[in-house]
Amino acid sequence: MATPTLTQHTLPGVLGDLLVDVRTSDRVAPRPAVVILHGFKGFKDWGMFPPLAERIARAGFTAVSFNMSGSGVDARGEFAWPERFGHNTYSAELEDLRRVLAALADGSLGLAPTARFGLVGHSRGGGVAVLTAAGDPRVEALVTWAAIPDAQRWADQVPEWRRRGRLDIVNSRTGQVLPLYTDVLEDIERNAEGLDIPRAAGRIAVPWLLLHGERDAAVDVSAADTLAAAAGTPPRVMRFPGADHTFGAKHPWAGLTEDLAQVFDETVKWFGRWL
Repeated sequence: MATPTLTQHTLPGVLGDLLVDVRTSDRVAPRPAVVILHGFKGFKDWGMFPPLAERIARAGFTAVSFNMSGSGVDARGEFAWPERFGHNTYSAELEDLRRVLAALADGSLGLAPTARFGLVGHSRGGGVAVLTAAGDPRVEALVTWAAIPDAQRWADQVPEWRRRGRLDIVNSRTGQVLPLYTDVLEDIERNAEGLDIPRAAGRIAVPWLLLHGERDAAVDVSAADTLAAAAGTPPRVMRFPGADHTFGAKHPWAGLTEDLAQVFDETVKWFGRWL
């Protein structure tokens, strides 16, 4: 199989440009695309995502990763646009993903059009993947890593958040303090039904692989049970007893851990089987 090549593209997003990476070994013949979705405070070049994209592309798929327009992160991996981060919402992320899928479907990302998609989402990106897979018939396979089970992640902080008009989110890697305004709260209130992740899980009919570390301090492993119980078609659930939220991955990238190597293997095999 030919070695994948990387091209970089820009698409208009809800809160700013979407920075999109496309890795594939064939830009002429259509092939299924696997889209990788980062989580809260994540971005396409964080730690494990470029090696994952490369691995997926080497397996014969087109691998697509991108920065959500509300990630606030630039091409260097810096939080250069904190106001975009502050005004980000779930609905904005869902629309950003729709725009990427549309660009893949109409061939405007420098390769043959495709209408067959797999999604792999980490943490909040896993929640977005579940919401999308529930409603887009072009999604034929789903993998979630440490997926959130609920859009409302800050219930105990809401009163103070509303009083101040923002939460202060600290980037533990850089120490940078990022604002998070009430846009996301208002979005959840206005679109409660459409952003109900367990309800969406109940509508998923495609093969779903659900992976979670039992030492995850960011999204408790009980989230895996919540999503599996809500699923319309039972997913395959894999727990990793020693794994944290990123299965041991660090940023900058420091190489595969034993857990992450298995997560990569199982993810690629899942798409190989079902996509």
